[in-house]
Amino acid sequence: MTKNEFERLLDIMEALRGEGGCEWDKKQTHKSLKAYAIEEAYEVAEAIDNNDTEELKGELGDLLLQTIFHSQIGSENDAFDIYDVLKMINDKMIRRHPHVFKDKNKYTYSYKQWEDIKAAEKGKKAESRIGKINKALPSLSMARRVQENAAEVGFDWEKTEQAMEKIEEELSELKAEIEIGKSVTAQKREKIPGDSKKSESDSAIEEEFGDLLFAVVNVARFLKIDPEMALRKATDKFIRRFRQMEKRIEDDSAEFEQLALKELDKYWELIKKSGV
Repeated sequence: MTKNEFERLLDIMEALRGEGGCEWDKKQTHKSLKAYAIEEAYEVAEAIDNNDTEELKGELGDLLLQTIFHSQIGSENDAFDIYDVLKMINDKMIRRHPHVFKDKNKYTYSYKQWEDIKAAEKGKKAESRIGKINKALPSLSMARRVQENAAEVGFDWEKTEQAMEKIEEELSELKAEIEIGKSVTAQKREKIPGDSKKSESDSAIEEEFGDLLFAVVNVARFLKIDPEMALRKATDKFIRRFRQMEKRIEDDSAEFEQLALKELDKYWELIKKSGV
């Protein structure tokens, strides 16, 4: 590969958006492309998990294309072009790594230094040691990022076992709130039949469930597991096994909807034992 390939990609995108180009490409906007950038990032992550360098090479290209696409739209709107994007990231990387590019004796890497530099870029003091969190992140990823940032400034469990114990604690609290909720619901039905409004008890259950998820993410972090990808894999496994269960039932000339839950569970266990 030569440096000319980058310029070639820019020319291709300009042609796709230009007169005589692709109708789909021409009608795209920053907003319409937003979902594709997220999708491509996940596909890069999947390629890494698959340890497939050829797949990774292709997915990184797709992710790069999103940057080029947005930059072309920016250029057409006289807002910015790809070279503005490159200059901004180059300047930012140098500015945020003074321990590498400025004075190695004066600076050393620390999370606080990183956040202070980020805040200074915006002309203000860092609001919190936990840093600015991107609320657009998926919830599990956002929880992991918050925990990582807190850990960087020393607020963290010392051992995995302590994080595991927190799961047990949060699970007990959730169970307790569920029992309270059952009692409250029973009393509510007696007073106001058919009332389905969310009660304080429902909100408490939701809060405790969130605390449990947060604790589970903490354990994932200690085990060096990405909770988002772990859940995705677990969901994929469920889909795979469910489809195999449907096939097994069909092979047995049975009707899925006619089977009792106990019978479905037997099929499920058979599929699990087969190693699917």
